[in-house]
Amino acid sequence: MRFLIFFLALLPVAASVAQPLPVPTVSARAWLLMDYATGQVLASQEADMRLEPASLTKVMTTYLVADALAQKTISLQQPVTVSERAWRTQGSRSFVPVNKGVLVDELFKGMVIQSGNDASVALAEAIGGTEDAFAAMMNRTAQRMGLKDTNFLNASGYFEGPAPNHYSTARDLARLAAALIRDHPETHVLHAMKEYTYNGIRQHNRNRLLWADPTVDGLKTGHSNAAGFCLIATARRGPRRLISVVLGTASEEARARDSLNLLNWGFAGFDAVKLYDKGQVISQLRVFKGVQNLVGAGFAEDFVVSVPRGMADKVTAQLVSRQPLLAPVAAGSVVGTLKLAVNGQAWGEYPVVAQSAVPLAGFLGRWWDDVRLFFQ
Repeated sequence: MRFLIFFLALLPVAASVAQPLPVPTVSARAWLLMDYATGQVLASQEADMRLEPASLTKVMTTYLVADALAQKTISLQQPVTVSERAWRTQGSRSFVPVNKGVLVDELFKGMVIQSGNDASVALAEAIGGTEDAFAAMMNRTAQRMGLKDTNFLNASGYFEGPAPNHYSTARDLARLAAALIRDHPETHVLHAMKEYTYNGIRQHNRNRLLWADPTVDGLKTGHSNAAGFCLIATARRGPRRLISVVLGTASEEARARDSLNLLNWGFAGFDAVKLYDKGQVISQLRVFKGVQNLVGAGFAEDFVVSVPRGMADKVTAQLVSRQPLLAPVAAGSVVGTLKLAVNGQAWGEYPVVAQSAVPLAGFLGRWWDDVRLFFQ
């Protein structure tokens, strides 16, 4: 596989005069701050350390429940009979009744807002048949998402003691949170709810940032003796959304403080720069054996990148094209990589996709390109 490099002209951007802020002190064992739109990691520490995620596990459970709702294999108004196994699950609970029907809608809210372990198990059994089968679904989904340092043993993250084979990382959890927000934005209304009452019991969302900052709209808390206090937080200010993950802090106060400090630093210390418009053709790439010789390359959405404040006019870009690029080329398929640098320093690599399809050419067209490729 050969690669061709194109030096690209960027859209004009306005430079800021402020200077980047120093990274705040964070007490967590592992942490990460990510730009949601591009997946950029703005800062991190021990981001790939495998740690027990406690109830952060429920982000994957939420993803699979939302998937099942979207695919109509379950419905919000469908009653689920709560098994004795689900009812007996300890830790944080929604206090659902045993051997009685509870609506999926009530279980879903109980899991997301109250962090109910009993609701999590009931939903897992409704979708997977057994919690073990559901855990296998969770791991298959993690593999599909490219979460290489994640393994789930159950749907809730609750264990009576340490469970070293149930693990994830700050990086994987940030990617999982981004996938939930991207693929199932309807879940955000639940993550932002501050309380939920079920069976006459009112419980508050454990995410303190919902009260501390109106721009925060999620996402999940976790705690166990083995995991410490953990939090995936996300906030949107203007066009930007950031996701923070802190694992292994000493208290509820510490996880809230660390998360808010990271979010504030990310929003204050970086500028959001739109480099390319949705559907903009940033380069024409050579295609062999197709009915057309060229295909436009660009992004499926507006491409907005975070750069250190004051560096917006220091961004340079190179498009590295896969060559030879052979037809058929599907619209939306990856055809190259955009490499960004800020002030001469590498700043990230992002996949660039075909803006249109290029079908396979006829016999003569394919034969002629075979000849051309032979002599290249």
